Amino acid sequence: MADNQNDKSRKDMSAFWEQHSKEASLEEMFLDSQAKEISKMEEREILSLMCDVKKKDVLELGSGIGRFTGTLAKDANHVTSLDFMEPFVRKNKETNGHLKNITFVTADVTKQHFEPKSFDVVFSNWLLMYLSDAEVNELIINIIKWIKPGGKVFFRESCFRQSGNTKRDFNPTNYRSPSTYCAMLQLAKAETPAMGLDILFCRNIKAYIELKKNHHQCCWLLQKVSRTTSHQGYDTFQQFLDNKQYTKNGVLRYERIFGAGYISTGGQETTKEFVATLNLKPGQRVLDVGSGIGGGDFYMEKKYGAEVFGIDLSANVVEIAMERSPADTKVQFQICDVTTIQFESESFDVVYSRDTLLHIPDKFAVFKQFFKWMKPGGKLFISDYCHGDCEHSDKFKSYVAQRGYVLHTVKRYGKVFK
Repeated sequence: MADNQNDKSRKDMSAFWEQHSKEASLEEMFLDSQAKEISKMEEREILSLMCDVKKKDVLELGSGIGRFTGTLAKDANHVTSLDFMEPFVRKNKETNGHLKNITFVTADVTKQHFEPKSFDVVFSNWLLMYLSDAEVNELIINIIKWIKPGGKVFFRESCFRQSGNTKRDFNPTNYRSPSTYCAMLQLAKAETPAMGLDILFCRNIKAYIELKKNHHQCCWLLQKVSRTTSHQGYDTFQQFLDNKQYTKNGVLRYERIFGAGYISTGGQETTKEFVATLNLKPGQRVLDVGSGIGGGDFYMEKKYGAEVFGIDLSANVVEIAMERSPADTKVQFQICDVTTIQFESESFDVVYSRDTLLHIPDKFAVFKQFFKWMKPGGKLFISDYCHGDCEHSDKFKSYVAQRGYVLHTVKRYGKVFK
C-alpha cells in the first residue's frame, strides 16, 4: 500500500515539474513572476546562512538550474549536483559545466544511493515539500548515512501554504509546518551506534518577509551527532519541550491564561511595563531570547519601531509566531538553542529575555554570550523564576525536576552577574 502511494506521489511530482520546467527558467524555479527580484536578495541571504563549504565535499539535492551550484563549487573540494528534471540539469551544465569539480546527476533522490560517509555537507533548496512523508523520512535517514560525523545539512522549504504566484493546474506540493519538519528530523536515526541530526537553527527568510510579506519560507541548518536518550526519555531537550511543557495544546492553554500573544506571567501588561524601561528607539536591534509566540516582539516593533529578532528552542511556539505574523511586520523568528547559537559580536542594542533562563544550567556562559552580542552601551533585561533559601518540599523538588528547571536564589543570580 505504501509503495503504491509513493509511486503515485512520484508520478504526480513528475507531471507537475514536466509542466513547470519547459523553459528551465528562473521564473519556473521560483514558480513566481517576481523571481529575478527575489533571487537577487534571497540568494545572498541563503549563502550567508550556509555553513562553510571550503574544501568540503558537497551533495546538492534538487539543484534545479544551478542557482547555487557554481557558488558552492568555487569554494568546495567537489560538488555532486542532483536533480530529477533533465531540462534543469541541462541548464545547470550550460551555466556551471566549465567548473571541473562538479558532477551532474540526473536522478530521483528517492531512488538514489551514495556510499556511506561520502559528504561533509548536504545542501537542498526546495526539495522536501515535493516528497511524501514516507519519502522524507527515508531521505533523512539516507542523509544521516551519507554525511560524515559532524557534517552539516542545510535545507529550505515553503511552509504552511503556497508562496509563488504562478498559476498551477494542479499542485501536489506538501506544505508542512516547521514543527512537522523538526519532529521528522529529530526522530530519524541511523547507523550503530545511533547517529542523528541536531537542529542548529530554523528561521524564516528575510528576503521573502521584505519583498512579499511572506513569513512562511523557512530554512534549517543541522549537524550529524551521536544520539543518546538523556532528556527524560527524549533524544534532545527540544523534543522534551515540544512533547511536554510546550505541546501545541499546552501553548494555547498558556495563552488563554496570560492573554493573546503571550505565554508568560503578566502578558501584555508586564511587557508594556518592562519594555518602557528600555527607552527603545526606532531601528534599534532587539534579541528576544525565549520569544514564545511573539506577542512581545510584535509590540516592541509596533510601539517603538525596533527591529526585533526572536529566538526560542520550542518549535511549537515559534511555529505559532511565524504563522500569526502580520503581513506588515518585519519581525523574524528562529528555532535554536541559545547555549549553542552564534551571533556576530556587537549585533544588538538590547538583549531581552522573559522567564526563559530557568531552563539553562550554565547561566554564566549564557550571560557571557549576551555581553558579547550587545553593542557598547547595550542593555540587558531579564525576568526569571528563582527559589527561596528555605528547604523545599519533595513535591516542589519533583515538579522542578519533571520540568527540567534549573532555579537559583536571587542572591546566587546576583553573583552570576558579578
